[in-house]
Amino acid sequence: MNVYTESTMDQKMQSAVEYLTTYAWALVVIAVVSAVLFYLGIFNPYAIAAKAQPGGCLISRPEGPNTTAYISYRGVCSNLIPEYVAQFSGQGYISGPDPSIQTAVSTYDTVSFWMYWTGNSGEVTWAEGSGSDADKYELAFPSSDSCFGLSTGNGDLYGINSLPIANKWVFVTAVMNNGGSYAGNFLLYINGAKQTLTQCSGSSQTGDSYSPFNISYQGNYFEGKIANVQLYNISLTSNAVSQLYYEGIGGVPVDLQHIIGWWPLDGNADDYSGNGDNGTTTGVAYSGTWYSTYTAP
Repeated sequence: MNVYTESTMDQKMQSAVEYLTTYAWALVVIAVVSAVLFYLGIFNPYAIAAKAQPGGCLISRPEGPNTTAYISYRGVCSNLIPEYVAQFSGQGYISGPDPSIQTAVSTYDTVSFWMYWTGNSGEVTWAEGSGSDADKYELAFPSSDSCFGLSTGNGDLYGINSLPIANKWVFVTAVMNNGGSYAGNFLLYINGAKQTLTQCSGSSQTGDSYSPFNISYQGNYFEGKIANVQLYNISLTSNAVSQLYYEGIGGVPVDLQHIIGWWPLDGNADDYSGNGDNGTTTGVAYSGTWYSTYTAP
């Protein structure tokens, strides 16, 4: 029969407390380290996933830029996520030359891209034309409204509430009509879904498409990330827009006959549409850890 004295019990209790204290600190350290690694994306499946290499997929135009005969993909074009995306700090932009944007009255252009917007106002994501072009189209977050949509730079904005799309990756597709009132002629899709648009500020304007193109814009710099910009010289159908969305951030163009510009922004601003309209980068970096906030469709 074992007999425990009060002293023996105290010693065992003290040992138990010391044991728990020691391992409690160890568990705290493990939890902190795990949280840091998770924040850095180490546990994200995209950290070890195969990624597209810059220029690994491109469009071949055997008969030269702006031709469509025998057009095809070349390289590894399997919708792999990109290695990099363009990182805008609120001070940079990408400008480009003269893609074959439709400018005649009653014609359409469609631009699509993936975007991570940090929630600041007074920013432009995509702009057509230069400052001297009247009524040029911009996809903007105005400084006076919590909206995102189409503007002609005349104090107008026709679009949607921007708050639900802040601080997350979203897929944007905009269909722009030339020479007519943009109310009813402009279509905006978010994550493949057509949006109901309202006049957030100003009044409905007559808008037009111009060259060159701009991703972010001087004076209205974008802050966040942008990837996989595609430009078409038609109005993409809703089915095509949905297909692009479900391809994910590494998706390839869905209409080779009408793609006129393709800037994956996977480490550079080159145009992989075969038309050679490479962008010029000013104050833009490329993030290799962007996937920590991305969820595939």
